[in-house]
Amino acid sequence: MTERRGLLIILSSPSGAGKSTLSRRLRDWDPSISFSVSATTRPPRAGEVDGQDYHFLSEAEFKRQVDDGEMLEHAQVFGNFYGSPKASVEAAINEGRDVLFDIDWQGAQQVQTSTLSAHTLSIFILPPSIAELRRRLEKRGQDSAEVIARRMLKSWDEISHWAEYDYVLINDDLEDTFARLTTIVSATRLKRVQQPGLNAHVQRLQREFEEQT
Repeated sequence: MTERRGLLIILSSPSGAGKSTLSRRLRDWDPSISFSVSATTRPPRAGEVDGQDYHFLSEAEFKRQVDDGEMLEHAQVFGNFYGSPKASVEAAINEGRDVLFDIDWQGAQQVQTSTLSAHTLSIFILPPSIAELRRRLEKRGQDSAEVIARRMLKSWDEISHWAEYDYVLINDDLEDTFARLTTIVSATRLKRVQQPGLNAHVQRLQREFEEQT
């Protein structure tokens, strides 16, 4: 057996396509997969724990980390900054642990062009139809009609970036989609770049070969 590097797994989709459900099931499938803990400049909400829910930073500190290249990706949303600290993700990958990112296409682009791009697996989840996407949003019963309308308007902007991902899954059946998702993760873990111990193993094989010839 050779050691392996961890994967930086990106899941993106329009709201309602099933990304959150698939993320939860992926972590149930392999509990060693951890969620990336984001940094934010917004104030903590009741019950939120620094370092567990978010890394809560001042705007000045957040911008300093961005300027110093300490964020894998970052964005400004409704006046607050959000980002993914690089150091903890890099440490996890070097220790052979996978990290799951639930980010949009803009964040995915930044991660895919970062210094960790070689260990990044990006997957986009498509709905089977726009009508089904709306039905799922309405079925959740979490949002008002106005919020659902906004989510639907934003959905095409998200979908239009599908071709920028390594894999694209149409979530027409949750069980089938999840099976394909775990197959992708399992196969990507075996890529040559994820197995740094292969060089040493091949060198051992070479020495054995030379000793026997």
